[in-house]
Amino acid sequence: MGMAAKNLLLAGGGHSHALVLRMWAMHRARRPQALITLVSRCSTALYSGMVPGLVAGLYSREQTAIDLRQLCQLAGVSFVQAEITGLDLPGSQLLLADRAALGFDWLSLDVGAEIAEEAGALAVKPLEPFLAWCEKAVAGQVAQPKLLPRLLGSGAAAVELALALRARGLQPALQTKPSGLALGSAAANRGLGRVLDAAGISHGPPDPGPDGATIACTGSRGPRWLAASGLPTDARGRVRTDSRLVVEGHPRLLASGDCGVLSSDPRPASGVWAVRAAPVLAANLQAAMAGRPLRRWRPQRRALQLLGDGGVSGPPRAIGLWGPWALGPSRWLWQWKDRIDRRFMERFKGLQTLMGRRQGAESAAMACRGCAAKLAAEPLRAALQTLGPLRNDDAAVIGRDGSGQWLLQSVDGFPALLSDPWLNARLTTLHACSDLWACGGAVTSAQAVVTLPQLAPGLQSELLRQTLAGVRSVLDPLGAQLLGGHTLEARDALPGAGLSLMLTVNGSAPAERLWPKGPLHQGDVLILTRPVGSGVLFAAAMAAAAKPHWIDQALAVLQQSQALLVELLAAHDCRACTDITGFGLLGHLGEMLAASPAGTRLQLDATALAGLALPGALELLAAGHASTLAPANGQALALLESPVSLQGDASAPLQQLLIDPQTCGPLLAAVPAVRAAAAIAALQQQGFQQAAVIGQVIA
Repeated sequence: MGMAAKNLLLAGGGHSHALVLRMWAMHRARRPQALITLVSRCSTALYSGMVPGLVAGLYSREQTAIDLRQLCQLAGVSFVQAEITGLDLPGSQLLLADRAALGFDWLSLDVGAEIAEEAGALAVKPLEPFLAWCEKAVAGQVAQPKLLPRLLGSGAAAVELALALRARGLQPALQTKPSGLALGSAAANRGLGRVLDAAGISHGPPDPGPDGATIACTGSRGPRWLAASGLPTDARGRVRTDSRLVVEGHPRLLASGDCGVLSSDPRPASGVWAVRAAPVLAANLQAAMAGRPLRRWRPQRRALQLLGDGGVSGPPRAIGLWGPWALGPSRWLWQWKDRIDRRFMERFKGLQTLMGRRQGAESAAMACRGCAAKLAAEPLRAALQTLGPLRNDDAAVIGRDGSGQWLLQSVDGFPALLSDPWLNARLTTLHACSDLWACGGAVTSAQAVVTLPQLAPGLQSELLRQTLAGVRSVLDPLGAQLLGGHTLEARDALPGAGLSLMLTVNGSAPAERLWPKGPLHQGDVLILTRPVGSGVLFAAAMAAAAKPHWIDQALAVLQQSQALLVELLAAHDCRACTDITGFGLLGHLGEMLAASPAGTRLQLDATALAGLALPGALELLAAGHASTLAPANGQALALLESPVSLQGDASAPLQQLLIDPQTCGPLLAAVPAVRAAAAIAALQQQGFQQAAVIGQVIA
């Protein structure tokens, strides 16, 4: 494959795009020769056919979720998790919430649908708020948890959800149009009406009753930003396309799934049509990039609907709807539906095996990135010893200014940890700034060195724009300037070579405050400001072994700036500080000990440390996953023989956590024991809820 010259954005993680990504993962030759990015609000996409079963408790969240981040990795596609807010058609940019817009040459829309607004009602779509409400209602954590007097809707989705909620012990009442149920045929209306009656679910026009939660399932419409952006839409806000899925009047835009509709042959918004359009969409994206004619899609006139009853009155059953006919409810129809749905999901779950095979075949590309790509401690130490004595502070002290403030400087960076250039740059900048924060300083400016992959000039410009915007997302709130820098183009032909970012950060600390790594003093306690475990999580993600919500939770932690902790720790008499990065917690703790008097001893609390593991980290370590830098960091485990003692359950996974390399890791601060409780309370009040004392200096 030659050099990519076009920029293709896939907006939305709907069923059509998920299937297209799977096709590209399975058959790399069918992937368009372009820089491709998927943008999705969530890192997982729920399969719509199983959502009622999820609500009814018949399936787990994991069974119904497609891991979009993993799918993109397999397909060679960048993944951006962001909320889409609009479309700048003249500027060919997709607008995103709280970050820079993404440019495109070609755009494919599969952004799903939303429920038309109803005053005071919680909409079923988007699904996340509704599912969160369901979990709380079933757990009795909402007002009147057993009462759901208003489920607004007359169609199949509303009926299926009403049955699912009833199966979970709630008591929904289905409020329909004045004409009653609208399921496509009189037979369907009668049959499902009887099922609702048997389940004790009232249905019909509004009936006065006690007020509880109101859920809207009143028919979907395209997200409002589609029409607001100037795209041609129908009465329900769905983007109008021709039979090739090309948006009318916009030859470089395609649309599929619930957000799109064929003008000449419209079909209702349904996962069925999104699935069946996927092969045509995949073929046309490839043809469009290559300048070939596009295929036409001729959908069948009707599709079979299988609606589950949630197991509301015993073993689950299903009702089949086909045109004017209705069949069931019956157990064998449910078994048929269940097999179809599970087989669909297995098409994605089975990709993990493919990932494992590729990991073996492409081992050179699987080395860890982020701060886990730094040189191991031993060769670094050996090289530095030849230069004579050097200071080992987090940031270099380069003098004082006219007011007596300490002037600080540090340099840091690494190969891209993520395929999202904006988020990768944000994490890299936070990581680099941490060196100054660990010295008690504030960041005032930075310079960047950006290495870009070999791509067409327009794509390099877009990657650079996204990268610099990510850098500024950190610097601007600090009042710090990006002074400039330097760019390079990668010349390495090895797989995985490409984007990397290095930063020189400058700042200052007050004359009376400059935190070294040591010495530690007897009576000090050690505070860790937030969790650790990012190294093993991202290593496991490369092997498709990390659950998507683990990565989501880790990224939420890593993106949180620790700048405000400087003044907070200073107010509680911080005496020494460092940040936990590539050498892991134990390795950097060893540096604090090296800066302390001989004989200094520490006692660490295993229980507190286990509580500071990022979700999934200990589980993955117990299963044998580890960052590629972790074995080299293992030499720091000798500290546990002396001078560091680990009190409590010093399990093997916990010890491995202590040497796990961290990107955007926490600060490790020494404060007097008498200030510890107040310091922890202040940290937690500022949003660092997991901050904890992990040990104390005992001699």
